[in-house]
Amino acid sequence: MSNRWPHLDYLGWRETCSALHLYLQIAGKYRLAHSPWLNHSWNATFYVTPRGLSSSPISDGPGIEILFDLHEHRVVGTNGDGREASFALGPSTVATFHADFVRLVSDLGGTPTFDGQPNEVPYPTPFREDDRDRPWDRHAVQRFHRALMAADRVFKAFRTSFLGKSSPVHLFWGALDLAVTRFSGRRAPLHRGGIPALPDDVAREAYDREVASAGFWPGGGGIDYPAFYAYAYPAPSGFRSASVRPDAAFWLEELGEFVLPYDAVQSAAEPDEALMAFLVSTYEAAADLGGWDRDLLECVQSQPRKARQPDAEPSGETSRSTHVTVEREERATKGRYRIVVEGVEAEMTYTRSSETLIIIDSTNVPAALRGRRIGEQMVRRAVEDARRDGVAIIPLCPFAKAQIERHPEWQDVLRRA
Repeated sequence: MSNRWPHLDYLGWRETCSALHLYLQIAGKYRLAHSPWLNHSWNATFYVTPRGLSSSPISDGPGIEILFDLHEHRVVGTNGDGREASFALGPSTVATFHADFVRLVSDLGGTPTFDGQPNEVPYPTPFREDDRDRPWDRHAVQRFHRALMAADRVFKAFRTSFLGKSSPVHLFWGALDLAVTRFSGRRAPLHRGGIPALPDDVAREAYDREVASAGFWPGGGGIDYPAFYAYAYPAPSGFRSASVRPDAAFWLEELGEFVLPYDAVQSAAEPDEALMAFLVSTYEAAADLGGWDRDLLECVQSQPRKARQPDAEPSGETSRSTHVTVEREERATKGRYRIVVEGVEAEMTYTRSSETLIIIDSTNVPAALRGRRIGEQMVRRAVEDARRDGVAIIPLCPFAKAQIERHPEWQDVLRRA
């Protein structure tokens, strides 16, 4: 078992975790107040580093970066003039941390103005007024940082297999979760808002595009254990009952998300592979059921020092996969189209409902063939065959449906109501 995945006991360090959460909110709100808004609040997040959590440069004064050094247990600020200021993290109060942080920003030539109210926590108390004593469990904080490093590593590997819009791997201080999000490229229905202590306009801006998101919580917010989560917005029909991996993952109705307990990953024979299976399977469920154009959006997961094989279209619809042979097999009422490339098979299955109607059931393109328009070519062949044979198509498969929607010239074969 890899020692890069430490044991985490949320109940054992819950009070320290709560303190760290609020301290990060103070620093995060400072960054938010001095950074131009970036879509989905990406201008306010923190990033995992080998030392802890960094704000990246903030556009205030000479330029300021805030680092929560979770090894030395200090908050360290540096500025563009080369100055540094810091203070210790330890047993304290939120009010004391707030005062220390304001002083640090001022010492670095910044303007410590920001919203003084916590977000996304129950019974929020203004930072300046929160005088409750908070513990600081140094060992638990260091274990949490090691868990963040491990999750960050897998999330970043997962991110490399997506060519569409994707978020950085970053930590949101609102709910204290490390997250990575993929986008379909389509607008989403207006979010209803109503997230506790979070302005509705922020929530609505964050979810104004279709997303499939995954992340990691240390615990809290409805669960008393560390866990990975995955959700889609809007959640497509059938998403909650989708089959996902590994076996320890499940749908948690109270949250409206899939959950994989951290312990199931940490104790797995191959923790990275277990987490990757969760990320991939939950995304695929969202993308397939939501009709995302996976062939356009995805590629093979990247490897160090190896550039991705391009599949650009220099003219018309020419691509490097144009000359691949699409085979068709049919038996009784079932059939399929298949493409084999370098021993790897992709297939699209269909059911013959009648002499004049077929229903495309599913499309499966292995990861090794993603980004090469393999799925698109099978749909194209089905359309061509339907025209030739005088057959109509019902694209029950979300991928096939999305492909036909993208190609108006194919829509003459759709069954008309």
